[in-house]
Amino acid sequence: MPVKTTYSHARENLASIWDEVEESREAAVIQRRGHEDMALIPADELSSLRETAYLLRSPENAARLLAALTRARRGKTRGVDLAALRRELGAER
Repeated sequence: MPVKTTYSHARENLASIWDEVEESREAAVIQRRGHEDMALIPADELSSLRETAYLLRSPENAARLLAALTRARRGKTRGVDLAALRRELGAER
């Protein structure tokens, strides 16, 4: 659950809010009267959210990814180590 705070509180306590967001990986929502709420989130979390949204934008791709996730959760996948995967893809070092 994101932390909500006012603009004034965020301005006065930015370092501690930053530390809390960094540690918890949860967003801090900053509210300012007369303005849209904004969120402070770790950059890698934002990147992950954007990548997920991109991958799920296509209904066909979303269905494929969700089917693969279901197979993995049911234990119907095979494990592959990194060296074997590199050999399979022709990307050996």
